[in-house]
Amino acid sequence: MASERSNDSYRDGYDEAWAAPDVPRPGYEHVIDSLSRFERQSLRARIRLRLWREGVTFNKGDDSAPFVVDPVPRVLTAEEWSVLGPGLEQRSAALEAFVHDAYGERRIVAEGIVPARTIETAAGYAPDLQGRLPSLPAIGVAGLDVVRDPDGRFLVLEDNLRTPSGFAYAVAARDALDREPLPEPPRRPFDHEAFAALAGALRAATPEGGDPSSAVVLTDGPRSSAYYEHSQAAQRLRLPLVTPGDLEVRDGRLVRRARRGRRIGVDVIYRRCDEDRMRGDDGERTAISALLSEPWLAGRLGMVNAFGTGVADDKAIHAYVEEMIRFYLGEEPLVPSVRTLDLVDEQDRREAFDDVDKLVIKPRHGQGGSGIVVCAHATREDVKAVMDAVERNPSAYVAQHTIALSQHPTMLEDGTLALRHVDLRPFAFATGDGGYVVPGGGLTRVALAEGSLVVNSSQNGGGKDTWVLD
Repeated sequence: MASERSNDSYRDGYDEAWAAPDVPRPGYEHVIDSLSRFERQSLRARIRLRLWREGVTFNKGDDSAPFVVDPVPRVLTAEEWSVLGPGLEQRSAALEAFVHDAYGERRIVAEGIVPARTIETAAGYAPDLQGRLPSLPAIGVAGLDVVRDPDGRFLVLEDNLRTPSGFAYAVAARDALDREPLPEPPRRPFDHEAFAALAGALRAATPEGGDPSSAVVLTDGPRSSAYYEHSQAAQRLRLPLVTPGDLEVRDGRLVRRARRGRRIGVDVIYRRCDEDRMRGDDGERTAISALLSEPWLAGRLGMVNAFGTGVADDKAIHAYVEEMIRFYLGEEPLVPSVRTLDLVDEQDRREAFDDVDKLVIKPRHGQGGSGIVVCAHATREDVKAVMDAVERNPSAYVAQHTIALSQHPTMLEDGTLALRHVDLRPFAFATGDGGYVVPGGGLTRVALAEGSLVVNSSQNGGGKDTWVLD
């Protein structure tokens, strides 16, 4: 492994595995030793075949594609996690406070910290909830995209608060590598803790007088992109996996249809359907809102994650999260955000146009990595086109300072190793006694194409097992 590392690999981001040529970072000596014991092509093929046979897939449109797990694990030290874990819990707590404030008194607007227009133009903002959001936790599960800058500092790139996916894929990555005789350092577990935390989030979201065992996992069905995760959540928590067609409202309560015409009450729902809006583009209620809103707003149904949480993961709102932490918690952020410019703000827009080559321009309401323009790598025509689009409609875009994502040794088809860009998606669960970030790590996502900065599975990215050392 050491001999395959190029001395010029420092040019493009932090190297996760090597402090210097032939000097591995803490914990990576175990990785180097394990890989030296295997015929790598065979190891890679076994892991892929196993995942395919076990149905670990991520669907792309009408195609079911195997989820790719790279055999080279990522290692984080206990010292690194001692900052990252509490920092993400802190961030999740501030975002939860913001959701309730945005639909409530809007103290943060009155203080001049977050503009009202930024809240009200967020795609995930639900005007129907103004003054009506239930007091239960809104963000049951948060998936936070964490990157490293070239100095090795952790930063939060995006907050995913509607229906974030990945924790079951992290479990699958851990299981795939555990079945190989890889020498491992003492590391923290992930699988049991992740599903136990999800169970805690369901309990915390259960309304007063409800029964957390009367819970279901709601999916759109097998064509949903992360259907594997939906089915795993239901299986591991021993809950029914249902589609909207399995549910109805009777006497103001949500019920599911069971065998022989039985109707069974539902007190809490883990909502993983793709539609998270209360109203569609036509202003009419969405089908899922029409089904769930009455019992939810009446306090007869708990929901993980609730309608309206998208107001807090809006890309323009990301520009204000550090100030939220200071405002709601009275603390300094432990893990900063990647600097984000709200392009409606004239000063931010002027800064963006002056330094456009240093920025990534993103559609404010896009997802999955689509529509992103990395200006330093784009053609002049593409940069001009996106700048013109910003001029026409600045509220539709945000700009972030380009971060050279850290790189990690990744196995190619021929068994050789090459550096590929990675990020980390850890998960925070609202378990009722504060946010809980599973201490075993999360899903390291890897851009499998050379030079790519897009790690999403929907854009041909893959995953890595993540070891947090004890």
